[in-house]
Amino acid sequence: MDFIDTQTGHETALITLFTDVFAASEGTAEGAMIGGLVTDLLTDTPPEDLRVFAALDDGEIIGAILFSRLRFAGDDRSVFMMAPVAVATARHGQGVGQAVIRHGLAALLAEGVDVAVTYGDPDYYGRTGFLPVTENDLPPPMPLQFPHGWLAQPLGRATLAPFAGPSACVPAFNKPELW
Repeated sequence: MDFIDTQTGHETALITLFTDVFAASEGTAEGAMIGGLVTDLLTDTPPEDLRVFAALDDGEIIGAILFSRLRFAGDDRSVFMMAPVAVATARHGQGVGQAVIRHGLAALLAEGVDVAVTYGDPDYYGRTGFLPVTENDLPPPMPLQFPHGWLAQPLGRATLAPFAGPSACVPAFNKPELW
């Protein structure tokens, strides 16, 4: 397995991966919504606010994650949110997701990012160091449907000490249905 740290030249493959994976697991409407989110992230997010990491096998993208910047009004820590995450359906259970997440987190750490957050299954993301956080300690940009899925991890020497909010996400995530 190889990794790439850019979407350049891979936009269509990334959008297709996310659309297909979410359609297979959550239904056609969810696949279309997440495919649209990825399209918006790749086309409308300034490069300094987006990081894309993908796992390849024989040149084919088999898993990918996107990180987009979160800003906190009263806090100068650098924070990126990991979402969405997808692994080709035929590759589930083979460690692809965990590997690409670890790769992405290492790249963010090397870049000097202080904290990574995500919104998802605590059992799955806990395997790569994500810990539950409260909405009071790390205010999300929108109300959460599943607060138990709000997770974070410090990178390097950063701490998860309470953040001074409110927070703001990139425009692609300014949709309540995503939260």
